[in-house]
Amino acid sequence: MNLLKNKLKKGEITFGSWITIGNPVVAEIMANSGFEWLTVDMEHSSITLEVAQDLIRTIELSNCIPLVRISENNPIIIKRVMDAGAHGVIVPMVNTREEAERAVKSVRYPPKGFRGVGLARAQKYGFDFEGYKKWLEKESIVIVQIEHVDAVKNLKEILSVDGVDGFIVGPYDISGSLGMPGEFNNPKFKKIIKEVMDVVKNSKKPGGFHVIPPDDKEVQKFIDMGYKFIAISLDTLFLGTLCKNMLKKLK
Repeated sequence: MNLLKNKLKKGEITFGSWITIGNPVVAEIMANSGFEWLTVDMEHSSITLEVAQDLIRTIELSNCIPLVRISENNPIIIKRVMDAGAHGVIVPMVNTREEAERAVKSVRYPPKGFRGVGLARAQKYGFDFEGYKKWLEKESIVIVQIEHVDAVKNLKEILSVDGVDGFIVGPYDISGSLGMPGEFNNPKFKKIIKEVMDVVKNSKKPGGFHVIPPDDKEVQKFIDMGYKFIAISLDTLFLGTLCKNMLKKLK
């Protein structure tokens, strides 16, 4: 069992990050820095499927787990990124149990799912379909994104779906669903996050959070809250923050 799947099952803390720059060099640098997993973002970036496959390959060859955050809960999109070699998907805007089931079934082959069979990179271009089929059942990962007030209300049911390995909170979109995007100090937003935390504390499946600032103290706050699947910042902010801080000190 791969490191990430094992840690998710055991409820151990795991650290990853986000890739939005479609260059394999960036992916290789980040993968070799020690992250256990990296997510190729195909929802809020200009990364195409062809570029995503190169990033997935680079991440995997660097002994890091490649995930893809897809643009929508769409069986065709999920099938294509999995065929490209992704070890799992992060699925945005999952608000109900039925939507969670759809995501899982889009990853799995029949009889547990409805994913069509193709012979691409994941299946070693047709030379190891049987090996991939066995791997898929044991190793593939499905993380659902909780980013709407409706999803918070249905979180227990969503996590009860067999094949969902965990969830990750999307704070900006949750606040947006309340009509107050980015207002994280608003009492209504804090109340919703508390509801999420109540589920986190009582769930066998790990909760995750994307901590946007590249700040270890900020990350520690969410570890202390009980989150296990921790995404630390993203490529652009790591690069930009280091540049700004260095110049600020020099000037």
